[in-house]
Amino acid sequence: MDQTKCPKCNGVEFSEGTDFMPIKPLEKKLAMGSIKIYTFCLNCGEVISIRVENPSKFR
Repeated sequence: MDQTKCPKCNGVEFSEGTDFMPIKPLEKKLAMGSIKIYTFCLNCGEVISIRVENPSKFR
């Protein structure tokens, strides 16, 4: 994981997690979608990144 500094507290320790709620394409109502992965600061909890696990599901 890229070791950047947290914009809120200047912390340098991060972890990743998910809420297991898939993000789905608007035009495909019945699609399974893909989960979101959050990167957050272990010091203050600031979320510094949100990414989609499988972006290919949106093509």
